[in-house]
Amino acid sequence: MEARLIYGSYPEVVLIRDNRRREDYLRELIQSYLFKDILALEGIRYANKLVRLLQLLAFQIGKQVSLTELGKQLSMSKNTVERYLDLLEKVFVIYRLSGFSRNLRKEITKSQRYFFYDTGVRNALIGNFNPLAVRNDLGELWENYIITERMKRQEYLRIVTNSYFWRTYDKKEIDLVEEREGKLFGYEVKWKKERVKIPRDWTAGYPGSTFEVIHRENYLKFIQ
Repeated sequence: MEARLIYGSYPEVVLIRDNRRREDYLRELIQSYLFKDILALEGIRYANKLVRLLQLLAFQIGKQVSLTELGKQLSMSKNTVERYLDLLEKVFVIYRLSGFSRNLRKEITKSQRYFFYDTGVRNALIGNFNPLAVRNDLGELWENYIITERMKRQEYLRIVTNSYFWRTYDKKEIDLVEEREGKLFGYEVKWKKERVKIPRDWTAGYPGSTFEVIHRENYLKFIQ
């Protein structure tokens, strides 16, 4: 598990047993694929801006992202940021979750949260291959891994699923909401097993929905 969180799930990385060689492979991967091929394919001039955008996303995985704010930090227009993000989604580097809502005015729906398809790529972008015991982003890294692997599972098993996050303006939230077969399933992702109170607005607004906490002791059945 620790190796998957730190170095990701690319087959070549999984087969390599030496961690230093794993790091070298991931650095080479992002340089040869993410930057050179994408930039050449789309004719993007400013490679440093693309790199910086990905790094900003890497530090904000699982958090709501403001395209306007990203544009300000990168000295780019909001439209250019959107174009870059769309390109990175199309080549399966990142993906987005949108806010879920059906009927509550206080629900946040226009925000986006971005995740990386591979945690090793994410860590390589920010140069952080530290072990889990000394990381300050363990919760975010775990959430990215679990949600991504869950979505891969649903796709592999051909289970038609719409995936979202849920959050209200008074900061009640659920990490992952799945809509499938006309039902709603809420999941909170935690590194440690702990009791989590179901948001009252969720149960009141969506009667019949379910809620479950995913943690280290039960995650395998959730992603396999």
